Amino acid sequence: MAENHYENPPLTISKIGIIGAGVSGIAAAKQLYHHNPVVFEASDSIGGVWRTCAYNSTKLQSARKDYEFSDFPWPNRDDPSFPTHVEVVDYLESYAKHFDVLKFVKFNSKVMELRFVGQQGTTQLGGNGGAYGSPLPGHPVWQIAVQTNGSQNLQWYAFEFVVVCIGKYGDIPKIPSFPHNKGPEIFQGEVLHSIDYCKLDKDAASQLLKGKKVAVIGYKKSAIDLAVECAEANQGPEGQPCTMVVRTLHWTVPHYSVWGLPFFLFYSTRASQLLHEKPNQSFLRTMLCYLLSPLRRGVSKFIESYLLWKLPLLKYSLKPDHPFEEDYASCQMAIMPENFFTEADKGNIFFKRSSNWWFWKEGIEFDDNTKMKADVVILATGYDGKKKLKTILPDPFRSLIECHPSGIMPLYRGTIHPLIPNMAFVGYIESVANLHTSELRSMWLARYVDEKFKLPSAENMLEQIYKEMEVSRRITRFYKRHCISTFSINHGDEICEEMGWNSWRKRNWFAEAFSPYGSQDYRLKN
Repeated sequence: MAENHYENPPLTISKIGIIGAGVSGIAAAKQLYHHNPVVFEASDSIGGVWRTCAYNSTKLQSARKDYEFSDFPWPNRDDPSFPTHVEVVDYLESYAKHFDVLKFVKFNSKVMELRFVGQQGTTQLGGNGGAYGSPLPGHPVWQIAVQTNGSQNLQWYAFEFVVVCIGKYGDIPKIPSFPHNKGPEIFQGEVLHSIDYCKLDKDAASQLLKGKKVAVIGYKKSAIDLAVECAEANQGPEGQPCTMVVRTLHWTVPHYSVWGLPFFLFYSTRASQLLHEKPNQSFLRTMLCYLLSPLRRGVSKFIESYLLWKLPLLKYSLKPDHPFEEDYASCQMAIMPENFFTEADKGNIFFKRSSNWWFWKEGIEFDDNTKMKADVVILATGYDGKKKLKTILPDPFRSLIECHPSGIMPLYRGTIHPLIPNMAFVGYIESVANLHTSELRSMWLARYVDEKFKLPSAENMLEQIYKEMEVSRRITRFYKRHCISTFSINHGDEICEEMGWNSWRKRNWFAEAFSPYGSQDYRLKN
């Protein structure tokens, strides 16, 4: 435990510290505005992954009105096109300027270490009904070491409460492991992770890909976008095809319409979410879910039938073996770029299914004993968000980051770790619209910090978390992600009830049952 045995550094003392100025950090700073939080941002601007992990072609995967703050609509919110990453950053900057949040942000300030200086007993299970007592106890609980502008000298700050908003993506790449003498070191070409590709400007990216045999490892959104950029850079007779190496297939959608019906009807209304299991449901609700299970599976089959008709998934052997609803329930559904299969039809994108692969000197070798020559291999293999947290959290807290066997960080309301006192995590729970998810939990967090309500005991919080994990485990094989998409409205209801708000946010019962829930529904507070 990091406590009194450290040499006491000179401290700047404040009430609340926020780490990260991405979507979640800005949302938290706005809701905690009245506490004058100090926000540490490692880069020179806000925006998080939208600025640091975006390709030239990266776009938002939802409509503007589904990705906006409750009190700050997009100026052109009815524009049906998906905003580019530049437009998203502009929107976030406009929001931060409008609510005067930028004055709290310390740019080029990288958090290097956290020290716990609170009372040691606070991490034990048990205690009174208020978990840890006051979130603002009147004395520092955490110390934070910050490196500013790359200086070797660390500046120390002390806070009563810390909000971690560094997210699960970016910064630390997840690199596959390889057998001895079969890793990147023997490959004569160039190997890079998608995070390295993000740092290239348009000309440098085109220069890397043009006329090269490129292998993209992965089949999620970042890999799909990469393959399209590679195909676009290799037009004409001098171009080379890009090969996507696919281990696990996932369902993709061309747009948010299925056989002429709006997509929200299937998953984003109260009526549609009645088909899906939720935590804390009654016996009658459990029976209702069981009786309606054929309809739930029918909805998934209905969507799959449209996707198989609309997209050439069978032609390219890209039809997943699992139902569509499992990808939706794990927040892994991706929007397919319009020209993806056009480029595949032109022979600019190939696909190779393989469970295992490794390098040889001229490219990649697969577990079916085939080889593929490559000049460039790009790993679109994701990020290690837990490692990012573990690098700054002290013992014993870093050992509490993931809950076995799911690997999910146990967070009550997607925000509070029951065993880490005076700290919150915003941006670590996923849904269809992550901005709305972060904003609603920031609202809840601000009211908790202001002691408008008390947290349950640590045991009760953990029990609630395990119920959510168990629901995810039952509905999708990809349960090792903290995704609430199939019971997001219920999650919002419980948050509203805890804050003392009316959980039913619509004007009438018909809208309550059949219209989608979004950030605007939480603007007027009861």
